Amino acid sequence: MSPHLFCFGFGFSAQALAARLLGRGWQVSGTSRGAAPAGERHASGAMLYGFDGGSQDAVEEGALTAALARAGHLLVSVPPAAAGDPVLTAFGDRLSARSDVSWVGYLSTTGVYGNHDGAWVTEESALRPGSARSRQRAAAEAAWLDIWRRAGLPVHIFRLAGIYGPGRNALETVLRGDAKRIDVPGQVFGRIHVEDIAQVLEASMAKPRPGRVYNVSDDLPAAPAEVIAFACRLLGEDPPPLQNLEAAALSPMARSFYADNKRVSNARLHQELGVTLRYPDYRSGLTALAAELKR
Repeated sequence: MSPHLFCFGFGFSAQALAARLLGRGWQVSGTSRGAAPAGERHASGAMLYGFDGGSQDAVEEGALTAALARAGHLLVSVPPAAAGDPVLTAFGDRLSARSDVSWVGYLSTTGVYGNHDGAWVTEESALRPGSARSRQRAAAEAAWLDIWRRAGLPVHIFRLAGIYGPGRNALETVLRGDAKRIDVPGQVFGRIHVEDIAQVLEASMAKPRPGRVYNVSDDLPAAPAEVIAFACRLLGEDPPPLQNLEAAALSPMARSFYADNKRVSNARLHQELGVTLRYPDYRSGLTALAAELKR
């Protein structure tokens, strides 16, 4: 039988990984809130089943659980809630009983580190999540690692920086007319192209190390205003004026991203997984995306 990946949540990152695996003869299935309980075929070729994050009692014994039982690799990208991780709530007992799973990847966020005043953080750095959303992620990480320790489920944690890629990037923001250049002196963020996320996940699947945590960020932390200015140059547009955070009138969620300032080290993914990023900085990533826009 061909290898089978089951994705809890079939969003941007899961679809990028699925595209790579489907092209190599894998089977891919997963969950989507809008899918039919009996399953429906996604445009990528993956089979998706409806799951709304309910309790295990609400999970129908049928197509979804049968597909999950066939999968030896699991990817989890469903966000946690205040009540905990919905996948563990619904499927934790089933997963604890599985001894045939080769790899589990849990997609978290570098937001769990919180603010480090611009200092470098590694996977061993203290977690200081400042927002409720990041605290929920840190708690979900701990719950998944606990199931690894208790039941031997081969869990790996991937802390993702700001994700961008086709249709979701600074170029699109400029083209929509939504770009702002916010000047917060010394503020930097990490980013990662979605294709590099898929590359890292596939490398981990080939070299599993249960219980391991990986930062998934590019090689060049940079200020958001710098990235917008570069996107404008690629498009031949005048950059928007610099403005301070107070004048930007951001939503509470958008403003919360500016509360943290850190540089995220990706040395472990290079050293342990042997990954060379296809897009090691925002310049290479946006340049490639701009070339696609012009075709």
